[in-house]
Amino acid sequence: MFRNQYDTDVVTWSPQGRIHQIEYAMEAVKQGAAAVGLTSDTHVILASLKRAPSELSSYTQKVFKVDDHLGIATAGLAADGRILCRYMRNECINHRYVYESAMPTGRLVRQIADKSQVATQRSWKRPYGVGLLVGGWDQGKGHLYYNCPSGNFYEYKAFAIGARSQAAKTYLERSFETYPGASMDQLIKHALKALQASVADGELKKESVSVAIVGKDLPLTILEDDAIEAHIVALKEEDADGSGDGDAPPPAAAPAATPAADAPPAAEGGADGGDGAAPMES
Repeated sequence: MFRNQYDTDVVTWSPQGRIHQIEYAMEAVKQGAAAVGLTSDTHVILASLKRAPSELSSYTQKVFKVDDHLGIATAGLAADGRILCRYMRNECINHRYVYESAMPTGRLVRQIADKSQVATQRSWKRPYGVGLLVGGWDQGKGHLYYNCPSGNFYEYKAFAIGARSQAAKTYLERSFETYPGASMDQLIKHALKALQASVADGELKKESVSVAIVGKDLPLTILEDDAIEAHIVALKEEDADGSGDGDAPPPAAAPAATPAADAPPAAEGGADGGDGAAPMES
């Protein structure tokens, strides 16, 4: 990335009113493995792709349990994600010790946002190069938040972060209206479809996917390896049968071309047959 005289620390403004180090941290999130989050009336789902540095190494953990009612999925620098996860766990333990109740998800998200903002205003610090999808269940409903390295946070019904996350967002935007009444298995299927949309090449494998589930009367549970394999196999079988496109409307048929009154009829099966006017499926 192009360097200039305004990106040497986090407290120097550029003439355009930008702080380049914060933008670099947000760029690190965009280059991380994709992660998605979805909410329904009964569950919250977090799902993430995992990467391995080489064929001989294990996959990097991307989904973490913070408390029985709360978990996170990360995109960006995994080490920064572990540090923030440890901080969140300590805050949940302290809150439970003092108040004898689970920490509200929104309060913890605000604390993480404040901690991230401090790193953007101290010359001896740097912004955290990781984005967090925080999913939790409290006060009788599910919550999904995104914590940005800039210190901003937003609540979503469904969201995706990381590399090629725009394809996952497009799928979520197309189908999010069906999520409130979806069952847990249906919500997992939607999460896997969104992840599949963000995969550049290849397909989902049980070793490279992590899914966390939390909901009403359901403590946070992480599905990996053999536990998630059945859902991936079911998704592949559905796609193979051609029923995986049931959520998308069928393409509109092209109108038949009307021949001119003085034009001779085209020969059957010739180059002017009816297939030429059909739109190409994107």
